Amino acid sequence: MRIHRYGDPGVIQADDVPRPEPGPGDALVKVAATSFNPSDLGVRRGLLPTDLPFTLGGDVAGTAEGERVIGRIVAASADYVSAPAQDLVPAPATIPLAHAAAIPIAGLTAWQAVFEHAKAGPGMRLLINGAGGGVGGFAVQLAKYAGAHVTATASARSAATVRAQGADEIVDHTREPLPQGFDAVLNLVHVEPPAIDELLGLGPVVVSITVPFGIHFVARNDTRQLSELVALIDAGAVTVDIAGVRPLTELADVHRAAEAGRLRGKTVLVP
Repeated sequence: MRIHRYGDPGVIQADDVPRPEPGPGDALVKVAATSFNPSDLGVRRGLLPTDLPFTLGGDVAGTAEGERVIGRIVAASADYVSAPAQDLVPAPATIPLAHAAAIPIAGLTAWQAVFEHAKAGPGMRLLINGAGGGVGGFAVQLAKYAGAHVTATASARSAATVRAQGADEIVDHTREPLPQGFDAVLNLVHVEPPAIDELLGLGPVVVSITVPFGIHFVARNDTRQLSELVALIDAGAVTVDIAGVRPLTELADVHRAAEAGRLRGKTVLVP
């Protein structure tokens, strides 16, 4: 699934291309699934320019030389992808391989937000703004694993899932004000200046993965962290919430649903 120009979801098209030939140090992955991430919208619109034509998809779950693997790569929205072997780690053994495609980007972003930037630990009071998304689901669980007390903002559509993931308190910020007195705040959604000022006033540490304010960061690829997250999943300490499984050919429709605010959690796409 590629784009040849930037624009609305209609620019996404299915192309018939040769199977990639792995170079030195690369592995050929037979793709079981990729997953949608909000950053894909920016790529498609041209906000994150790249060489065209461009194959979408930054998460992969599949098989390489008979082994189940996952990784954060590029061009995963395909039947096969060639990826650096060093960027792949063994997939969780306890969940369907296709579901594991939801882990790399969202999981690494949550891991780095919770442990590296918020420095979550026992007894910490942590607010997660936008906990109903893919990153939020991992962030809530990792923060609880670290021993934090988690308050999460979530819509009525996502509240039950966020509570099941371990949030101690749920706030629907469209209907009630945010409480005060947090040790750290994680912002996982796009917010405008009035809300930015409000979030900055809620605690001494404010981390944002979207709009640049407070501690703003873009997650990096880290296979050690990804392997540790896989271990937590296999141990049952973290679950992978899949909101939907769609054919890869419906990728444009997934983009439309995301832009309309109709997606919850993680959607995986299977060839």
